[in-house]
Amino acid sequence: MTNLILFINSFLSYLLLFALIVVLVIVACVIGVKWRKSKDAKVASETQADTADGSTTA
Repeated sequence: MTNLILFINSFLSYLLLFALIVVLVIVACVIGVKWRKSKDAKVASETQADTADGSTTA
C-alpha cells in the first residue's frame, strides 16, 4: 500500500510539472504572436507613411 501511495504521489508531481510546462509554452506562444503582430503593424504603418510622403523605397 505504501508503494502505491508513493507511486501516485510521484505521478501527480510529474503531472503537475507537465501541466505547468504546457501552460508556459501556451503563454509564450500567445506573447510571441502578439509581438509579431505588433511588429508587422508597425512596419506596415511606416511603409504607408513612406509612400504617403512620395518617397520610393524599393
